[in-house]
Parts: sequence; structure tokens; C-alpha cells
Amino acid sequence: MRELQEETILVTGATDGLGRRVARELAERGATVLLHGRSRERLEATFEEIREGTGSEKLGYYLADLSSLGQVRGLAEQVISDVERLSVLVNNAGIISGERKESEDGYELTFAVNYLSHFLLTSLLLPLLRDSAPARIVNVASAGQSPIDFGDPMLERRYDAMRAYTMSKLAQIMFTFELAERLPDAGVSVSALHPASLMDTKMVTETFGYTMSTVEEGAEATVRLAASPELAGVTGRYFDGKREARANRQAYDDEARERLWALSERLCRPLLEPIPRPS
Repeated sequence: MRELQEETILVTGATDGLGRRVARELAERGATVLLHGRSRERLEATFEEIREGTGSEKLGYYLADLSSLGQVRGLAEQVISDVERLSVLVNNAGIISGERKESEDGYELTFAVNYLSHFLLTSLLLPLLRDSAPARIVNVASAGQSPIDFGDPMLERRYDAMRAYTMSKLAQIMFTFELAERLPDAGVSVSALHPASLMDTKMVTETFGYTMSTVEEGAEATVRLAASPELAGVTGRYFDGKREARANRQAYDDEARERLWALSERLCRPLLEPIPRPS
């Protein structure tokens, strides 16, 4: 099964759990896979594991801590410098923080890593994706979704770990819908999904103490969005596994989506400046 030989795919959070499994399956299908992680040791181990397990030599890896918007821009700069085409961007990296912490930039950590980093990364890579059309963006969200409180988006007054996580995941879906509307006829589709409930990942086990599904189930749904011919051109959708589903109602509120976009742009400036392409 080598039907993705012409595709180049970047997977964030590729050193553990869902991201690692998705990266391996895409490599097995012939894609050039770019792995992202925040630990050099885990990146190198994952790189070797996938290379040995799939026989693929079409692999690369990038080190970046997504809690730093400066490092997110650095990641985008490296990718743009290294590759001529980017067929798919899988925004998968995510955390749950038991207590309120702030990122390097002074933003609530879960929001910064799960959502804001991917808003910035996607925005910076969008010209490359456009030039590689048809291209796809896949945002790994969750069925757990909480409305964004625009009066306290950084949860400074009342922090709760699950609220922070579910709010960041709804932000991903709202970004998905808004970006799809802003990319008419661009040849770049963007969708979000809840891959599977409480997969057997380290993050889920440490947070909840039990699991309900497997990484393999979640990877199957994610790879489908990234690579299935039947979903070519399908954009602005949210999926629960392989089934199209309804997100939290705030995701369908035009004003709320625009407010989130404006907030995201303000928080990411001046790092949103376009990155020059190599001549």
C-alpha cells in the first residue's frame, strides 16, 4: 500500500500516542513524513523506530517546544526551507495541565500549546500548502468541548484543567470552520476530528487512570481525513471518528469565531509576518 508516494506530511506531536501511530501509518503508505516533537531523544527514537518498522527513508524530524511561539515560527521556517511541497498538515500535539501555568509568552499553557501554536503554525505554512494544492489540514480536537469565555480566555480567575483542555479543543474546531470559510477555492481543505474516546495514550492514562479505546482506532480516523480519496475537497467539517458530527454550538456562531480569530492574531503578533520562500 504505497498510494501516498507523492505526498509530504507534517505531524505535530509525533513522538508519542496518536501522533506516532499516525506518522507510522502514513510512512507505511509511502508518504514523506515530517515528525515534530519537543524532546530530541524521543524524536530520534521515533525516527529510528518508524524507519526500521516501515523501511521508509522518506522521513525527517523537527525539534520545537510549542509552548514558545518563537519556536513555532522557527519550526515553520525550517519546514519552508527544507521542502518544496507540503500536502498535509496534521495538528495533533496537545497537553492537559493539572494546574494553571503560563507559556513562555505569558499565555495559559493549555490554550497556548493545543490551539494557539497550531493557529500560528498553520498561518505561516498556509502559503506553502496553497502552492501544494490540493492540500489538507487536519486538526485533532476532541468531543470534549467548552465554550470560550472571551472575558477570561486565559482562565486567570477560575482555572480548571478539563475546562482549559476542552476550551482549547473547541477553539481548534472554531478555527477549522473559520479557516475553511476564508479559503474558498484555494485547494486547501481543513477539517477537525475527535479521533476516539480516551485512547490508550500516556496522557489519557495519567489524567483519567483508565482508557476506552485504542490509538489504532484514533489513527485510522485521523489518517482517513489526511489521506482518503473520498474526502478530497471536503472542508469545514467536524468528525467524531469516521462519522460527521455536530460540535458545540459556539463553533457555529459567526461572531464568536471572528472574535477568536482576532484574539489569536493579536496574541501571535508580530510572529505572523510571512516567511520568505527560498529562491
